[in-house]
Amino acid sequence: MTKVRIIAGKYRGRPLKTPAGQATRPTASRAREALFSILSAREPGLIGCRFVDLFCGSGAVGLEAISRGASHALLIDSAPAAIRAAQENEAALKETTAVQVQRLDATRLPPARAAFDIAFLDPPYRQDLAVPCLAQLTAGGWLHPSSLAVAEMGADEAEPEITGLTIIDRRTYGAAKFIFYNVS
Repeated sequence: MTKVRIIAGKYRGRPLKTPAGQATRPTASRAREALFSILSAREPGLIGCRFVDLFCGSGAVGLEAISRGASHALLIDSAPAAIRAAQENEAALKETTAVQVQRLDATRLPPARAAFDIAFLDPPYRQDLAVPCLAQLTAGGWLHPSSLAVAEMGADEAEPEITGLTIIDRRTYGAAKFIFYNVS
């Protein structure tokens, strides 16, 4: 089992449970720290934002957003073990109001009830799941005109071009690459 901790904010250092087995791959701590440095410096910023974490695994990225000042985080995954881990982590942090966990297929999202300021997706590498997920985010009302979307992919994977989204930045950290999108 991989050891994952909240890096900064009000829950700094708190351990998180991860799903058993090899089905999920947590975002490395170094890459997560870099991601949150970038998110904190960009509009819309983290403080008070609505954050959605797709293919959430343990929920570490969404819970990190809450720790750093997001007002709401929705953690989405389709794997039962990931949902259990995310729910246990939500309960351990006593964030049952600010955090919701939902079992959904991120490539077949229903229409959103409300848009999110930041969407983060970390699909399994090399399975071509980023394109349908990003397309669902744009078509289903999950993003508003000033939203930021970030896709984590393998460093060697092609960057998805999505109608309605413009690539504004890209960063590589070891085996991971982050693609940053603005709504266009």
